[in-house]
Amino acid sequence: MEQPEIKVGFVQTKSIMTKSNGPLGGYSVNPYVGCPHACKYCYASFMKRFTGHTEDWGTFMDVKEWPAITNPQKYAGQKVIVGTVTDGYNPLEEKFGKTRLLLEQLKDSGADILICTKSDLVLRDMDLLTEINKRNRLTVSWSVNTLDENFKNDMDAAVSIERRLAAMKQVYDAGIRTVCFISPVFPGITDIEAIFERAKDQCDLVWLENLNLRGGFKKTIMDYIAAKYPHLMPLYEEIYGKRNRGYFEALEKKAEEMAHRYGCRFVDNETPYERVPQGYPTIVDYFYHEEVRGSQNTGVRNKKEEN
Repeated sequence: MEQPEIKVGFVQTKSIMTKSNGPLGGYSVNPYVGCPHACKYCYASFMKRFTGHTEDWGTFMDVKEWPAITNPQKYAGQKVIVGTVTDGYNPLEEKFGKTRLLLEQLKDSGADILICTKSDLVLRDMDLLTEINKRNRLTVSWSVNTLDENFKNDMDAAVSIERRLAAMKQVYDAGIRTVCFISPVFPGITDIEAIFERAKDQCDLVWLENLNLRGGFKKTIMDYIAAKYPHLMPLYEEIYGKRNRGYFEALEKKAEEMAHRYGCRFVDNETPYERVPQGYPTIVDYFYHEEVRGSQNTGVRNKKEEN
C-alpha cells in the first residue's frame, strides 16, 4: 500500500497522559491523533468521530501540543503505553519529534514504559532508549501478523516486515526488552508458528491477538477476503457472522502446545516483567480483547456468564 497524502493539523491538549482501560492498565499516551499507516483493520478508526475530521482515517494526522510533564516521578512504577491509538514512530515523527520529546520528559520517571510500533524509526532514538533502559523498565513492541510482504502491503502503508524484524533485533541486541506482537491474527492467513520461528531469538515476549471485526472496517476486510481469499469466506462468515469462537479456541490450544514444544512459558492475559533466555520468549494469549480489557495485567479475564 502506498503512503497516502496526509493532511497535518495541530491540537492543544491539557495533558498527554490518559488513564488506560486496556489489559495492561496504567496510562496510554498518544503524541498524535490519527495515523498515516492507514491499516485496513485499524480498531482505532472509531476515533475519527471525535476529531472533527471528514477525511478518511489514515489520511490525516494532528500533532499534539501539551504542557511539559514537570513531575515525571508521579508515574514511577506505573505502566505507560506509548501508541495505543496511533504509532508514535509514524513517518511524520521524523519531522515533528513529538514521541522523542515525550520520552525525554519521561526518561527519569521510573515508569514501566511500553512503546508499540510498526516502524523502524525507533532506531533513531537508540541513544535515548538506552538511557531510559538504565533507569526504567522499557519494552518495545512491533506488530507483525504476516511474513508475506504482499499481504502486508495490502493491509497497511507501514514499513516492511523485514525492516520491523531488523529493528527488533537491533533493539533486543542492545539489551532492551522486545515484543513480537502477532496482531491481528487473520484466520487462515496468519501463520503464528512461522512468525514465532522467525522472531523467537530476538524477543522476550510473543503476544497473540485475534482479528476483531467491527464498525466500518468489517465490510472492508470481508470484501478483501472475498476478492483475494474466496476459499476462506465460509470460515470468516462462521467467525464474524455467526460469532463462532471455535477457530480461535483451537488456535489458543495450538499456541499452548507450541509453547510446550519449544520450551517456552505460556500465560493467559498477562505480561510478566522479565527477560528470558534467548530463543525462549514467553507466549501471551491476548485473544478476545473484549474479555481482557480493563483487567489490569492480572491474568484474569472478564468472561461473560453463560446461560
